[in-house]
Amino acid sequence: MDFAFDARTEELREKLLAFLTDHVYPAESVAGEQRAGLSSPWQVPPVVADLKAEARRQGLWNLFLPDERYGAGLTNLQYAPLAELTGRSPQLAPTALNCAAPDTGNMEVLAQFGGEQQRKQWLEPLLAGEIRSAFAMTEPEVASSDATNITTRIERDGDEYVITGRKWYISGAMNPDCRIFIVMGKTDPEGADIRRQQSMVLVPRDTPGLTVRRAMTVYGYEDHYHGGHAEVVFDGARVPVGNLVGEEGGGFAIAQARLGPGRIHHCMRLIGMAERAIELMCRRAVARTAFGKPLAQQGVVQEWIADARVAVEQLRLLVLKTAWLMDTVGNRGAHTEIQAIKIATPRTVADILDRAVQLHGAGGVSQDFPLAELWAAARTLRLADGPDEVHQRSLARRELRSYL
Repeated sequence: MDFAFDARTEELREKLLAFLTDHVYPAESVAGEQRAGLSSPWQVPPVVADLKAEARRQGLWNLFLPDERYGAGLTNLQYAPLAELTGRSPQLAPTALNCAAPDTGNMEVLAQFGGEQQRKQWLEPLLAGEIRSAFAMTEPEVASSDATNITTRIERDGDEYVITGRKWYISGAMNPDCRIFIVMGKTDPEGADIRRQQSMVLVPRDTPGLTVRRAMTVYGYEDHYHGGHAEVVFDGARVPVGNLVGEEGGGFAIAQARLGPGRIHHCMRLIGMAERAIELMCRRAVARTAFGKPLAQQGVVQEWIADARVAVEQLRLLVLKTAWLMDTVGNRGAHTEIQAIKIATPRTVADILDRAVQLHGAGGVSQDFPLAELWAAARTLRLADGPDEVHQRSLARRELRSYL
């Protein structure tokens, strides 16, 4: 395994570093000021459009898609250090580069499984950053960590599918530019194998019977830039049968294909969040004095910073190995490593951020620093795309298999 940056990655990385310094970091405070003056918390601050235009002008656009027909054609290993950099400003940078969830996963689904008309109608405007999207899978009434539990029904009625069910924490649904939902439900809950009962359909936002009922907070925060998280009700919503993604019964397999890249992208960005936390810790430690000496000379603070650096270097190597395996042997061949990074990265980064909050005192829990919001995001990722325990269960079973 050789993790040295190739020429193209190095070029994009240098451009992205400059883009963050010159445009994204200064826009963080501007976006906050603009948002305070908007009539709705879900309106997008104008500076976001400026960032997107500049990123596209510089060729920093759709970097996540390995298919050259749709994206930059980068491998996972090439994309990893770039995604890490966007994690330093997760509320602005991924959106500016059109590399933000849930749109990234939805574009991957449409590129891989969508029909020609579906790609033309929905993928193309998503690739252009003209619209946003949502992915509707999680449900409040069942343990959605086991996707076979979902109860939303997708029933065929002639040339239409009728969707009935209740979803929540549907990312992207509050964004006013959200135009399309990818909805997972059951088309054959009785006769098919437990993993062939699910299907996915495309449901336009303006479909009668689709109601975005309320916004869901995350530790009290509203994830404005990614379009929030919503409770959504489908009450007899009807769509043409041509809105089926892939084939009936293929929803579970499509979800698994979607989640592999999604999980590693989250982990890549989390490392960037940790790096921002370490930078803020160091700046704070040398600038503040307590009990007669700078915080940087306090033994416990030195331990926090040293432990954080060791942990980040370990995580980065594991994420890079996982990316390399996904490129060389495929997602199935990297199954153990994908689960390992999904367990280790959010947990470790949340701990680093917690120490950074502690070092900042009252400022750490305030809106004057990004740490509290970053911690909420990292802690949430211990649940998103499968909770820790599900991955631990699967990984342990795989590890034990040769001993049984």
